[in-house]
Amino acid sequence: MKFVASTKEGETHNGVISRFINPGGFFFGKSNCQIHTLLGSCIAITLWHPRLHIGGMCHFVLPRKRNPKNVFHEDAELDGRYSDVAMVLFEIEAEKHNTKLKDYQVKIFGGSNMLTNSTLREDELIGTKNTEAALKHLNERDMTLLVAHVGETGHRRIVLDVSTGDVWVKHEPLKKIIN
Repeated sequence: MKFVASTKEGETHNGVISRFINPGGFFFGKSNCQIHTLLGSCIAITLWHPRLHIGGMCHFVLPRKRNPKNVFHEDAELDGRYSDVAMVLFEIEAEKHNTKLKDYQVKIFGGSNMLTNSTLREDELIGTKNTEAALKHLNERDMTLLVAHVGETGHRRIVLDVSTGDVWVKHEPLKKIIN
């Protein structure tokens, strides 16, 4: 399948539905869609089922809620801005499709340092914390990571083609600012 440029939400081009997800967004679909997002320090996790050709993407902003109390309350709307909640959204979709998370191909992207002149240590940067959270969640669920394009500086444009599981990445590093 050819790459479809991101279009208006849900617009179809030659039978392929284009979806753009914003920070905190989540989408899971069938083989006739491509899911797009733009990342900085946020993380996108993509899942793709090689037999069923279904999959999805989350775009989480923070590793966890500051006050995780009632994060998963039955009546509460699930907030995909947080890594732990994004994983629950994937669990719900896997259950809907009678699949197991460990049967999906997993790829993660993002986690950039967006501050070129930062005095923060690497382990204090939000991109690093987001990457660590994603890896922790995958490990806890016995999911095998196939590809990781994380860290460094700058932003990434990514597209998941749900028909093939392919992910296109365009990484644009920040230029160092000279004082």
